[in-house]
Amino acid sequence: MPQISPVEFCTLPLRVHTLLADVPLHDVWAVDLPAHRHGITLSEFLRRARQDGSAAELDKFPPIARALFHLRFSLGRIFRLEAEPKNASAASFANRLTAEDRARSSVVPGTLEGVFRVVYRFENEQLLEIQNRTVHAAALSALAAPAEESPDRYRFYFAVYVHQRTWITPLYMRLIDPFRKLIIYPAMLKKIRATWDHHIRSNDSPSR
Repeated sequence: MPQISPVEFCTLPLRVHTLLADVPLHDVWAVDLPAHRHGITLSEFLRRARQDGSAAELDKFPPIARALFHLRFSLGRIFRLEAEPKNASAASFANRLTAEDRARSSVVPGTLEGVFRVVYRFENEQLLEIQNRTVHAAALSALAAPAEESPDRYRFYFAVYVHQRTWITPLYMRLIDPFRKLIIYPAMLKKIRATWDHHIRSNDSPSR
């Protein structure tokens, strides 16, 4: 479940590459998922994961990851770090969407989802954004179907884009990067793998 080179990610036919062409790609991660059956889409996986709320269950993360989440949320409440800026609507990446993008999205752009807002949700690609006092960032999830050279696996990609909001943005990212890379994202991708196995394998007969 490694952090990967942006080269592989940038070769994927994803809308995000043009939509956020001017926003720095901070890092990208990937996890391979077994092909219990073919024809699975990212939208289907997310829908199944949400049926019992597992997509948002922090209690399934390792204790140290849960502690970091709770610490960040507590500090956010104390220092009002999570407050959206007054120009959040005007600055939203959703304003870059075309009419075709909006029609293609299965979720209305701007819909609140936890601390994020949905920019778009396509069949195999989802972009979320967050705006607060420290950053304007976007999280991209994508699911690549099994290829001829790897017919037994899907590959899930998770990429982070960070647009500098103020002078504090680079400092903030440097401060949290060790925790993101060593604890948070590995735990998150491990949870995605476990959720995939539970919701896909338990609802479908293996195709192998």
